[in-house]
Amino acid sequence: MIQKIALLQMDIAFADPVANRNKAEEMICEAVKGNPDVICLSETWNVGFFPKENLKDLADVDGQPTKELLGRLASKYKVNIVGGSVANRRGDKIYNTGFVFDREGKCIAEYDKIHGFSPSGEHTYFEGGSKLCTFELDGIKAGMIICYDMRFLELVRTLALDGIQILFIPAQWPHPRLKHWKTLAMARAIENQMFVAAINGVGTANDLKFCGNSMLIDPWGEILVNAGEDEKIVMAEADFSIVEDIRERINVFRDRKPEFYKL
Repeated sequence: MIQKIALLQMDIAFADPVANRNKAEEMICEAVKGNPDVICLSETWNVGFFPKENLKDLADVDGQPTKELLGRLASKYKVNIVGGSVANRRGDKIYNTGFVFDREGKCIAEYDKIHGFSPSGEHTYFEGGSKLCTFELDGIKAGMIICYDMRFLELVRTLALDGIQILFIPAQWPHPRLKHWKTLAMARAIENQMFVAAINGVGTANDLKFCGNSMLIDPWGEILVNAGEDEKIVMAEADFSIVEDIRERINVFRDRKPEFYKL
């Protein structure tokens, strides 16, 4: 199966969820002109990463604004939407939550970011997630992690062992760590023999400048498209027969010897 995947590299307005929802809708409506099968957004696109003083007031409540918007657009355009993530308040706790919608607009998966980025204090503002996330889009098994999660290869390998063929990684990854962004995304694709859709933001938030370079990477580690550092929409096709082919040629999953691994 071949799927066309659209990556929405968005310049997020800091602490302005209304403006960001409007822009997300505009970009999705533009992206569907290219007839993608899947549209992907970046991390915390509702508020940016992340307004510490009034995060609780700005966050979605139970994901409702995001679910209404993305569910409506997915249903209207009959397109799958991997909705990046949003700041999301449930009860008295705030989560960094991703939502996934199928072509009928149904929310088929939710994921709370497990690893908060401790250097910025994310873990003190956002509650860490406790469940992994896999789902199917048009019969293709997929998984999601968020930004800093990518540094934890055990998490990604666990998803790969569960049979995913593509990993979605919404992020707000800043300079000067562009080399880390590219290298880690390529490594996760190569070592797990799967596609990686890494969707980053651009622009600034306080003293952070985000490095963009949203990418679709194939299981051989080839970058099929790269968005550079401007706000834009890019698309590329993922041929999922490649996954089966590489896993037959170089069967690292069969050749694993987990009895020797102490993780």
